[in-house]
This record gives sequence, structure tokens and C-alpha cells, in this order.
Amino acid sequence: MIRQAQDAVRRFLPRGGGKGIALLGLVLVAVWAASGFYRVQPDEQGVVMRFGAFDRTAPPGLNYHIPWPVESVTTPRVTRINRVDIGFVGAQEAPVITGRIQPARDVLAESLMLTGDENIIDIDVAVFWRIRDAGEFLFNTRNPESTVKSAAESVMREVIGRTPIQPALTEARAQIEQEVRRGAQAIMDQYHAGVEIVQVQLQKVDPPNQVIDAFRDVQRANADRERARNEAESFRNDIIPRARGDAERVVQEAQAFRESHIARARGEAARFTSVLTAYQAAQDVTVRRMYLETMEEILRHNPMIIVDDRLQGIVPFLPLGEGAAAPRPAQGALPTNRPSPLPAPPPGPAATPGRTQGVTR
Repeated sequence: MIRQAQDAVRRFLPRGGGKGIALLGLVLVAVWAASGFYRVQPDEQGVVMRFGAFDRTAPPGLNYHIPWPVESVTTPRVTRINRVDIGFVGAQEAPVITGRIQPARDVLAESLMLTGDENIIDIDVAVFWRIRDAGEFLFNTRNPESTVKSAAESVMREVIGRTPIQPALTEARAQIEQEVRRGAQAIMDQYHAGVEIVQVQLQKVDPPNQVIDAFRDVQRANADRERARNEAESFRNDIIPRARGDAERVVQEAQAFRESHIARARGEAARFTSVLTAYQAAQDVTVRRMYLETMEEILRHNPMIIVDDRLQGIVPFLPLGEGAAAPRPAQGALPTNRPSPLPAPPPGPAATPGRTQGVTR
């Protein structure tokens, strides 16, 4: 058969065809060898397979591999962010024939989960991932997208299973997202899937539709309870410090009253002691001084009329009746012709008789 093929080629080639065959062979070999050059784009990673088995990965740029059928190249895009939805199916475009868009719909088998306090919650999750290692991505898992979805859903059910419903609906959303991302990434690393979980987003976190109205009533009641509690706490925080301040003020006033009376009593005692000492040193002078000071205090608070004893024909006026106003010492005051002498001071070396007489009330 080889000889017949050679004879057939010679019939078509002119004389000296051996050189032409060799030249043709060289051209074919050169073309075959040149077919091994390939380019990897910046957002791609080259995966070289030798006889169908994974051999190596190639970086972006111009590369070379042994031409087919020895080696072949696949260049998946490793920078593109892929998305997997759990609990719902996003809006999809229908075939061109209908020209309609299918709306998003829930998948209850995936979205309904049991919380840590034995409540049922409806959760929709979007998982964003990309290819980290193209070789592992192509050869270690059969369906990487399905693997990412299963791993994320499994970790989500685990995290929700130990989280009460109230934190899951409110402040624990960010924490749940981070825990799910870390757990799903750990599973993918264990599988050597060559996938990086970029982000996990909770799209919807609600009670089931059958009980959502009752749940919202409970939420409003809880909000009212918290509001009343906060109001009571604010009232308490306002009243208690004020009462403590008033109590402290009363205590301080009482202490000040006590200290003032003690100081006053000590002052009066010291004054009495000093007077006693002065009295013991000079009894006559001290007695007269005390008499003068006492009379000065009495006369200062009692109005009096002083007249000359040489005046004649003065009509006395005596105000009778309870509560009658006493006459004040002023000009034009009513004099009396029956004056009473002042009480005589006690005898002493400083006592001198006087001629002044007066009337006191």
C-alpha cells in the first residue's frame, strides 16, 4: 500500500519529484510546528493538556505548546465574576420567539430554613465567585457551579441553624454573610476546586408568607415594648440623679446649718468668756458698760419723747387701746407735763447725774 501510494504521487509530480516531496514535507512540518503558538488574554489563564490530561497552566501573553494531537490548550476567563442564586431564580430572558422576560420566582425547597430558636425563615442568597486556578477548576470538579451552590447552601443552613430569628432579621445579617463566605470557601479549598468565593449577599430575609402578617404584629409589639422600656429608662435616669442631687443638697444644707449654729454658739460662748474675763478684771466698769449697752438697745427699739421740764401747760396724751400705734420720735410730737425720770444707773465710778428726763412706752 505504501508503494502504491508512492507510485500515485510520482505520477502527479514531474521528474525530480523526490525533492519536491521533501520540500512539501518540510513546509507541512513548519506549518504544524507553527500551529503551537497561542495567545492568552489578560483576563484568561491557559490550561495545557497533553493527550487529554492536564499538564500545566500558562500565564497571559504569547505561549507555545506541542501542536495537536499531542497537546491542546483551553483558555477560561478567570477574572469574570460569576453568580449563583440560592432560594430563588432570577429574571431570565425567554427565547426570541416569545420576546418575553420570565420574572423572578422563589424556590421554597432552597429558601426555607430552620433557625436556632426553631422558627422558619425565608432566605434568598446570591453567591459571587470566580476561577482562582483554571487547572483545578477544569479537572477536580465535574460541575463547579453546582458545587459552589451546594456548599454555600449547606453552610447557610448550618449558620442559620444556630442563629435566632430576631438577630437574623436585623443586626446579624453582615455576620451571617461573612460566616457563609468563609465556610463555603473552606469547602471549596478542601475539594481543590480552584474557586474563590468573592462575596455572599442576603437578598431577602423574611418569615414565610403564610405567617408574615402575624410576625409583623409581633415585631410591632416588640418595638412598642422597647420604646416603653427606653422611655422608662430615660425617666429613671432623669429622676434618680435629680433625687440624689436634692438629697445631697438637703444634707449639705443641714451640715451647713449645723456648722453655722455650732460656730455661732462657740462665738457666743467665747464672747461670754471674754466678757466674764473683763468683768472679773474690772467689775464696776463692766457693769456700767453692760447697763449702757442694754439701755441703748432698749431705747433704740422704743420710741420716746424728750421735753424740757421748764415748759408749762403741756397736755399729756395717753394712747389707749390694744394695737394702738406708738408715737414715733419726730418733729411736732405730743409732749407731756408729767415726765418720769430714767432709771438710775447702778452706782459706779463712771456714773454721773443728769438732768434729762423722758417718757417711754
